[in-house]
Amino acid sequence: MLISLSIQNYALIDHLLMKPSCGLSMITGETGAGKSIMLGAVGLLLGNRADTKVLLFDNKKCIVEGVFEIGAYGLKEFFEQEDLDYDTTCIIRREISPSGKSRSFINDTPVLLETLKYLGSKLMDVHSQHDTLQLGTGSYQLNLIDAFAQSQSELKTYKSDFKAFKKNQKAFEELKQKAQELQKEADFNQFQLEELSALSLKQGEQSELESNQEVLENAEEIKLKINEMLLLFEDEQFGISQGMNQVQQNMGVLARLAHKFEPLKERFQSLNIELKDLSESLRSEESEVEVDFDRLDEIRERLSKIYQLQKKHGVSTIEELIALESELADKVFQFQNLDETLTFAKDQLKKAEESLIKSGNALSKKRSSCFSAFQKQMENLLAELGMENAKLKVEQNPSSPTASGLDEIELLFSANKGASLQPLKKVASGGEFSRLLFAIKYLMADKMALPTLIFDEIDSGISGEVALQMVRMMKEISKNHQVICITHLPQVAGQGDVHYFVYKDNSSQKTVSKIKELDASERVMELAKMIGGANPTNSAIESAKELLKR
Repeated sequence: MLISLSIQNYALIDHLLMKPSCGLSMITGETGAGKSIMLGAVGLLLGNRADTKVLLFDNKKCIVEGVFEIGAYGLKEFFEQEDLDYDTTCIIRREISPSGKSRSFINDTPVLLETLKYLGSKLMDVHSQHDTLQLGTGSYQLNLIDAFAQSQSELKTYKSDFKAFKKNQKAFEELKQKAQELQKEADFNQFQLEELSALSLKQGEQSELESNQEVLENAEEIKLKINEMLLLFEDEQFGISQGMNQVQQNMGVLARLAHKFEPLKERFQSLNIELKDLSESLRSEESEVEVDFDRLDEIRERLSKIYQLQKKHGVSTIEELIALESELADKVFQFQNLDETLTFAKDQLKKAEESLIKSGNALSKKRSSCFSAFQKQMENLLAELGMENAKLKVEQNPSSPTASGLDEIELLFSANKGASLQPLKKVASGGEFSRLLFAIKYLMADKMALPTLIFDEIDSGISGEVALQMVRMMKEISKNHQVICITHLPQVAGQGDVHYFVYKDNSSQKTVSKIKELDASERVMELAKMIGGANPTNSAIESAKELLKR
């Protein structure tokens, strides 16, 4: 429900604020006063495109803002999907800057125009004599039948099955595609896997082999240098160990002679221990180094194979080769189990299709069960709206599975006696379409939470009893849904819960459009002018009062 509408700097509107009734609000005014301009501004909230031509003042931006009560529309999931703050009170704002840049906001969060358009379509339905194309579309007609048939439960089940079917269908198709690829690569993958598996690669092996190769290639010189160092350590007369022992004795004497040398003694002791440990490590290393040309040849040969495979597969480490081997093993395994996997996926797809057909048939049956009642009620309503000879038929045709079901719905219509039934978009005139869509809105008012309905001169071309019947139906709709009606007929305007008057104000440098809510006496005079012209007679005034009493 629209709580308030604010328009700033749009066309002839400098600033306008409207707070419509929760029931039936009427808007009247002279031709060109700005009623259609208001609808243009509302269109911005519905996601229509705009440019700087809409600005009244070129140096100010245009702002259109609508505050809505949305608790009844089931939009929480949409807000969560769009990562928007949800509240039962929602603010939609559209801004057009002097540079032509357009920005859209939902609850002060910037959104794309498509997002605004979707939400706007759920909150407001603007219906004019020339805005009836949607009625001719198959999706609109299908949604209409679902709403009338109250098939939400069957539709929900079907959509869940359709989602599962498409998921299984996609999985099966992807598996078939993968099977073809695996088939083509099967022998090559097997060869590559055997080539890698033959080496029995291990994590960290390459660095260890390279280190061992380095030692073996230089084994003789390594042993020579270590033995030279050990000789320097162990010479009985001039060796490092002998010298270190002598220094240690002297350090002990110094420490006993003066306490200040105690730290130096401790430092030397640590150094001496480290040197002895180093000597032992050298001796251990020397004993482990062997001149083994056979082992060196083995290492070189294995590293050569590893390097060849790395170059072949475009990798640089043995870990990458091991990962590749695992990947190839997985592909070979998949290929070896391909028939079993495909059979399972095909069975799953068949089960999903069976569930889809079952729920789809249930949905189609629920839809068709309402055709007779829908046709009869629509024809009765059209007769009340002055189309006594109108005929309507719902045609149902099977189709391949879609997100909407296993069938297509098309409304066939004839406005005149003896005329053959034809699809709506081919046979209905503008006025007939308007009354047809109005009858649909009336019929649906008890079936679903309709958005705010805005009727723009839907009463054009009708008068008398038909106009009165139409406004009576509007009153019925407005008991549960918000209705805003722009009209030129006094008998229609007189039935509103509130009455707004749009007029031009020429008091400033620029002509601007304004709107005001009429009080009781102002409303009488406005209706009287609609009946009898600018200077209404007493008879017109009395007629106006009579209209309001109704």
